Amino acid sequence: MSTSIDSVLHETRVFQPTEAFVRQANVSGMAGYKALCDEAERDHEGFWARLAREHIVWHKPFRTVLNQKDAPFFKWFEDGELNVSWNCLDKHLATQADKTALIFEADDGTVTRVTYRELHGRVCQFANALKARNIKKGDRVVIYMPMSVEVVVAMQACARIGAIHSVVFGGFSSKSLNERIEDAKACAVITADAQIRGGKLIPLKSAVHSVIVYRRAGSEVQWNGKLDAWWHDVIAGQAMTCEPEWVSAEHPLFILYTSGSTGKPKGVQHSSGGYLLGAVLTMQWVFDHKPSDIFWCTADVGWVTGHSYVTYGPLAVGGTEVIFEGIPTHPDAGRFWRMIQQHQVTTFYTAPTAIRSLIKLGGDLPKQYDLSSLRLLGTVGEPINPEAWMWYYTVVGQSRCPIVDTWWQTETGCHMITPLPGAMPTKPGSCTLPLPGIAAAIVDEAGHDVHGNHGGFLVIKRPFPSQIRTIWGDPEPTLRTATKTATSGSWAA
Repeated sequence: MSTSIDSVLHETRVFQPTEAFVRQANVSGMAGYKALCDEAERDHEGFWARLAREHIVWHKPFRTVLNQKDAPFFKWFEDGELNVSWNCLDKHLATQADKTALIFEADDGTVTRVTYRELHGRVCQFANALKARNIKKGDRVVIYMPMSVEVVVAMQACARIGAIHSVVFGGFSSKSLNERIEDAKACAVITADAQIRGGKLIPLKSAVHSVIVYRRAGSEVQWNGKLDAWWHDVIAGQAMTCEPEWVSAEHPLFILYTSGSTGKPKGVQHSSGGYLLGAVLTMQWVFDHKPSDIFWCTADVGWVTGHSYVTYGPLAVGGTEVIFEGIPTHPDAGRFWRMIQQHQVTTFYTAPTAIRSLIKLGGDLPKQYDLSSLRLLGTVGEPINPEAWMWYYTVVGQSRCPIVDTWWQTETGCHMITPLPGAMPTKPGSCTLPLPGIAAAIVDEAGHDVHGNHGGFLVIKRPFPSQIRTIWGDPEPTLRTATKTATSGSWAA
């Protein structure tokens, strides 16, 4: 029985947010958190509707908040129309066009800064290039690129014209890439000649054909003159403005493949409106985003973390973010700390695996750098053990930066359970409490709540805007997952 599972983490250390952090926080104190939770409990749909109207600019306002007729295929704000790229770029042009949007640091340390005005122009230019190649709303485009300004441009350009992008991690094999191209029935692939990581050149173009190719490394590539085209050639002469394609909030924004339990890639499909709302709210609530922040999420865009907290969330809130091409140990294990010092990073979000490896390679290295710009730390991807948490808190954060230990999945689109840094005490190894509006619970096999230190299944009892819409081309797994917990009306996490 699942209820025989007991907690094996006996951690008693608790860290309260400082009064100074609480005063300036977007969600201030437990009273602020509970007020949002109470609002969501009183009127679940009204809560999300208010937030969607406040945080998203709609081309056509929605009237229907939640459509549950085809549960578990829930639809949010479906009669509303918007464009995700417009919400990330155009809406900032009147107020902060010259603010830095992206700080890109290449593997060799070269730094490129791109303003919102420049990024908007480059996205529009590439969007026009895609349209010139007859790529249109609803078409699938696979993106197989290194971390770069161009990969953000490619993703945003697809969103701008209503094409559905599917990003494949640049470290995946040609077989993995081919499986995803075939499953999505992609009409185009965007790639680079190669990527550079840790000083090593890794070919990308050799894995694909019939593509738009960004010349990153200047390396030799196999070429088909009838099917292949250079990035710089396709954008030549294209206008720097492009009217966005206004789409339903339920229009698919992207497909992101996850291997799941069978090893066969499953295309998790996310919507436009609900997904964007989740990314924006978690930037505001979890990362306590301020206009002056320099935000750095170290994730690759091949993962959902890179979608939500590199390509979409930071830009939707008008932030300045760091994008990194390389690896944390090249040219030495001080790379991350040197970058934080150089770029005056205020919010640093990385994986426990990276933290543990950096401890082994130089636990005292952070003390050699000025990390005083940091005000918030985050972890993602797996549980963090208390020892690594404490090192992160005391050595990197100098015992003054809250840590947001975020639990979520590709299927949820954004954070589900995590501390809100100005509201909650934190405990090493604990992701603490659900976000407002997220009805999380632990249940047994019969769907009944369990309490205390007893284990069971983690479920979300009510739909939420950013959740998976379906498995691309194969909706049955979504239906089976939901049916398993139908006795409690829950959505299984």
